[in-house]
Amino acid sequence: MNGTHPDPDDADPAGTRSVRPVVIAPDEFGGTMSASQAAHAIADGWRSVRPNDVLDLLPQSDGGPGFLEVLADSLGGELRTVGVPGPLGDPVEAQLLVDGRTVYVESAQACGLHLLGTSPSPQSAQRANTAGVGVLLDRALAAGAARIVVGLGGSGSTDGGRGAVQALGGLAAARARFRDVELIAATDVTNPLLGPTGAAAVFGPQKGADAPTVAALEARLTAWSRELELDAEPVATRPGAGAAGGLGALLLALGGRREAGAALVAAVTGRAARIAGARLVITGEGTYDAQTRYGKVVASVAADARAAHLPAVVIAGQVGTDAEVAGVSAVYSMTEWAGSVQRAMREPRAILAEVAAHVAATGDPAAG
Repeated sequence: MNGTHPDPDDADPAGTRSVRPVVIAPDEFGGTMSASQAAHAIADGWRSVRPNDVLDLLPQSDGGPGFLEVLADSLGGELRTVGVPGPLGDPVEAQLLVDGRTVYVESAQACGLHLLGTSPSPQSAQRANTAGVGVLLDRALAAGAARIVVGLGGSGSTDGGRGAVQALGGLAAARARFRDVELIAATDVTNPLLGPTGAAAVFGPQKGADAPTVAALEARLTAWSRELELDAEPVATRPGAGAAGGLGALLLALGGRREAGAALVAAVTGRAARIAGARLVITGEGTYDAQTRYGKVVASVAADARAAHLPAVVIAGQVGTDAEVAGVSAVYSMTEWAGSVQRAMREPRAILAEVAAHVAATGDPAAG
């Protein structure tokens, strides 16, 4: 475990109820726990040591897996299940969240990396597509949406959104259908579509692509970008174009705009105000590393805590040596606590609860 502990605030040596809550605002944990499951595991561990504390469970998302679940908890709305083709064509079930004339879509439900199976390969990296996302967008339009928010993250595809366009009837038809719709790409990355920081080079290897496949995907995206930009403004270099294997580029080409997913979810869930009234913030994610500071939930939560002059504690599955986020007071590693990556992955909820109990007993700056 590492980190420092701020001076006691709102101390309560007797362990009785504190007026101000502990806000628990994690992201999902790399496919092992949803944000909601992680928040409840942290709460269970905390209550085992400090049962009278007030806990405010506030699961978060940056647009990746769990995006709809987090939003539905705050918005209510109507979840509609839709059968769509998965990234390799196998049928999967995905959902739309309909909130009045705003419809939310989670692209990972239709083309997520988790849908490729346990061993993504160069072949699956080439084949994976976004057709299922196109079906979801089609259903969102059919639901009468005036505003569509698409969460981008956790994608297993690098097709630049070509599959989605085909499901929407082609590029010209898609542009016409979205002409009067407010379209938002909610993502945690600002990568462009092409080049050394683009969709294929940065994210392709995570999806099973070897070096020759990355080069092939780059060439395919380059050709596709020319089609996207024909008679339209350039999109390939715009921030977020490389999100979700280039699906971001399609949404921008259809007249959409990028918003930081973590900030969008924070606004919907009222996170800043709830943190402002707290005494401590606990957040977490699967891997806390150098990428965390670039638009991830943990960095966004820490920024709110810093603005409220509150300590922010991070519990992560794994902690990289190059991790550093402003506003974070202490960092705890589940893998270090468990003694191995294997045990941390095998028993994630139990390990997370144990670490949270340890924080409550020894690392809570408000415990006195």
